[in-house]
Amino acid sequence: MEIVVFGAGSLGSLVGGLLAQVHDVTLVTRSAHADAIREHGLELTGEFETVVHPEVTTDGSDLAADLAVVAVKSFDTETAARTLSTGRFDAVCSLQNGMGNEATLETHLDAPILAGTATYGAVRREPGVVDCTGLGEVVLGAHDGGPSPVADRVGTAFDAADLETTVADDMPRRLWEKLAVNAGINAVTALARTENGAVLERPAIEIARTATREAARTARARDVSLSNREALAAMTSVAERTATNTSSMCQDVRAGRRTEIDAINGFVVDGAEATGLEVPTNRVLTALIRTWERGQGIR
Repeated sequence: MEIVVFGAGSLGSLVGGLLAQVHDVTLVTRSAHADAIREHGLELTGEFETVVHPEVTTDGSDLAADLAVVAVKSFDTETAARTLSTGRFDAVCSLQNGMGNEATLETHLDAPILAGTATYGAVRREPGVVDCTGLGEVVLGAHDGGPSPVADRVGTAFDAADLETTVADDMPRRLWEKLAVNAGINAVTALARTENGAVLERPAIEIARTATREAARTARARDVSLSNREALAAMTSVAERTATNTSSMCQDVRAGRRTEIDAINGFVVDGAEATGLEVPTNRVLTALIRTWERGQGIR
């Protein structure tokens, strides 16, 4: 399969690198990372130890492939969609944090849009080197739910590349569950500058659990079946499995980069307002991260 990975940062490079073992892959990434890959290949370390040699470019315009995997930050989805619209793709799959990305892609692209989640841990150690810090799985399917022959084909392609993959017909629920998990973990660990396991202990555990419950309640108000018990179990499970990992939002704060707060806790706040709910913990977490971003001049 011919695959373009648009946004080959940490996760995008890990997924793209694994796919490149058996597929024709083109990575769209920043210049320093691209130069290193052209010269030495893409080195995967940690849970995987291999070097692959995908095609790489810094310009995602006018590309054509069977599949485009979008792995950019949520606030860059609009730009990515407009750039990809200059090319031709049989399908597009979002592997991004937060909510609303698939709707943005669908607005600009004339191709089936798949939603996906990935629980692999990935950190780009230096240009050309990505460390897999924890095994996980990719779950993908039609973004509005239901069976999808396109998702089946993409799932088969991912499986062939050593990516543990599940094709699901309930992606709206799964996306909200992931949002609830991220709502409980990401902003808390970013503000505290700590690893994921901190949300399993006092005093952070109460904040994380409350933010997760608020997200689940908002999902139900939007006709998505996600109980508090299910959301809390998922958040706890992820925090336990990734206890020594650093969340993507914490990585962004440590590096002085803009975060995805708008598509995570901020999305919960917006969804709650639209349905008349109160989500005070998500509102406070959102306000604090946005305040930090403004102070850094990145918002």
